Amino acid sequence: MEHELKTLTTRLLAQRWLPRNDKLVRRALVDETFRHELDRRLADVGLRLLDNPYAAHVGVALQPELAEPVFGAGREYAASNMGLTRDEIALLVIIWSLIVLPKRERQVTRRERVDDGQTDMFGGDKPVAHGDAVSGTLTEASLIADFGPRLGGRTKVRNFMLGKLARLGFIERRNGLISEGPLLDLALDYRVMADRIIHGTLGEVLAAAGHPMPEANAFAHADRLADALPDDEVAEEAR
Repeated sequence: MEHELKTLTTRLLAQRWLPRNDKLVRRALVDETFRHELDRRLADVGLRLLDNPYAAHVGVALQPELAEPVFGAGREYAASNMGLTRDEIALLVIIWSLIVLPKRERQVTRRERVDDGQTDMFGGDKPVAHGDAVSGTLTEASLIADFGPRLGGRTKVRNFMLGKLARLGFIERRNGLISEGPLLDLALDYRVMADRIIHGTLGEVLAAAGHPMPEANAFAHADRLADALPDDEVAEEAR
């Protein structure tokens, strides 16, 4: 077990995120002793495992009490500890809203993007799906047309802001399409953001641009599911 723990810890530190279906990650999700030791080793250097059963990856982050001592000296920490400007954070939240919120609704209702909800009477018994089956894409052209003028101009969004979000692992860009990156659903806390977006000003802005938001009750159900399941069942759900 020692070698596996050292390997997983090192890979998490070096690669920043790993897929949930990775052999050692799956062991950390179902083996209580292994997970406890992994958490201890990460805690020794001020880190914690980011593990969201609805996300396709796991990663590491600072323990909350260490964010200020580590990042507080930098002026950019007022906006983001990843060097994002306010405009870039706004774009990130918009993309999160348009990709992750609909994806979460599909995951909670056990539907896939091509499913109208009537093809499988036992869909509610399925494990939570990940990847292309539930995660949609955005076209860069439509995103820029809808929100570019509000975020500093189309050229800035296309040539600089989207590239930065891709380098940080929040999104992936391919053939004019934007899809979910490893950190998009992992690093942003939907428990905090979903209700604020749906019932807040951003929800109205998105709806006005032709992007209506899902109903909030799906996210309340998602919270209850994640909180109620024991760790081994959460891991099984996430597979």
